[in-house]
Amino acid sequence: MDNRDALGSWLSGPRAAAEQMGTDFGYRGERLGLPKDGPGSLATVGRRFAAVFIDWILCLVIAYGLIAHRDVQGSNPWTLALFGALSVVTLGSVGSTPGKRLLGLRVVRVDGGRLRIGPVVLRTVLLLLVIPALVWDRDGRGLHDKAAQAVQVRI
Repeated sequence: MDNRDALGSWLSGPRAAAEQMGTDFGYRGERLGLPKDGPGSLATVGRRFAAVFIDWILCLVIAYGLIAHRDVQGSNPWTLALFGALSVVTLGSVGSTPGKRLLGLRVVRVDGGRLRIGPVVLRTVLLLLVIPALVWDRDGRGLHDKAAQAVQVRI
């Protein structure tokens, strides 16, 4: 083996090294039975982060202006509480938060059905803890989605 091959596989990661050896991982979402692209396909990580950012900014503006009366320090816990409430109410009722809706995303069960309130609450609590959302599987699903048996798809 050439040293450049070993260095290249180290820099590009274990997936690239496995693919060079002939392993076929397929596309993201294939194991879940989702289409490769278009409606119903797995949402990209960038869109999901952007949707969370939009929802957070919306909650921050509401907390800062309406609840905490323009007190920056006082608005922080309210923002977190509003974000949790927004997620539970909107995901439990329509399957999308305002940010997800704006970016064309929806949260559904892995089998394609609507999430019930129990998994929505579990998913939201884990999302508020942040760490589960930062750990992904090879399909790009966070631990909060895996625990709730959910997936974020394009609409």
